[in-house]
Amino acid sequence: MSYSPNPSRYDSMEYRRCGNSGLMLPAVSLGLWHNFGDIDPIENCRAILRRAFDAGITHFDLANNYGQPAGSAEENFGRILHSDFRDHRDELVISSKAGWRMWPGPYGDWGSKKYLVSSLDQSLKRMKLDYVDIFYHHRPDPTTPLEETMAALDLIVRQGKALYVGISSYLPAETRKAAAILKQLGTPCLIHQPKYNMFDRWIEDGLLEAVEEEGMGCIPFSPLAQGLLTDKYLKGIPEFSRAARHLGNGAMEENAVTETSIAKAARLNELAKQRGQTLAQMALAWVIKDPRITSVLIGASRPEQIDDSLKCLSNYRFADDELRQINQILA
Repeated sequence: MSYSPNPSRYDSMEYRRCGNSGLMLPAVSLGLWHNFGDIDPIENCRAILRRAFDAGITHFDLANNYGQPAGSAEENFGRILHSDFRDHRDELVISSKAGWRMWPGPYGDWGSKKYLVSSLDQSLKRMKLDYVDIFYHHRPDPTTPLEETMAALDLIVRQGKALYVGISSYLPAETRKAAAILKQLGTPCLIHQPKYNMFDRWIEDGLLEAVEEEGMGCIPFSPLAQGLLTDKYLKGIPEFSRAARHLGNGAMEENAVTETSIAKAARLNELAKQRGQTLAQMALAWVIKDPRITSVLIGASRPEQIDDSLKCLSNYRFADDELRQINQILA
């Protein structure tokens, strides 16, 4: 069945400038970390992407190792992109990353120029694209000189394989050093993608200040703590939830779902009700309330979750008393 996008898709979405660049991103972006692999129904993947674009979500975020098996999310996205969004490529911001183990041997992991260039070439083939809009180094490499990793990102832009580059999970000092190197090379660091949510607030300890001072955007992932900041676990761990399926494989930390965290989520849920929101909507609103946050990455296992998440945009202002209550709950 052919797809015709919603003609009013840009009317209700908020778009924010990404740092000091000319690029605007939707306040809510779609990440394809989960639910887009070969183990997932392709028609459900298609429905999620269509629903997102119809709602004004123009940014789709991937990585070389997304999906089960690794790489399948990019392959499935590429298949849907060319069947449904071929005429709308210039309306989309597509990102990918490399930095985690992707293939055997010494050249399939971390941050060498060899790995990053090769990985992006593979990603472009999987998605059947000439370029991505944003390419990230996915995590810091303690053994490769940062100058080499940043030179690889600069090279990728000069080769025309990416329009912009970014970093993910870099600490504040690493972020400043990476930004300085890229600036000197002539390819500014566009954006940082850190983990950030009510339960994991490490970026408040200097990273947000670094991002702002370096003129970079910020797009947090895991804003719902892999489902902990939803009503999913308020009565325990459902048999088919992400926690039950993925504990210990990197999707959720093994100690994430505890009696204490569930009790805190329950108290946050009561505050969300007072705000006229679900816990998930309030958690997303809490992330994007900060003007230094360009966009927030959501995931979805079905199209309806897109609509539900986007309701966070109707109320992301917090009274001082609400913020005090949240901090007391999380203390």
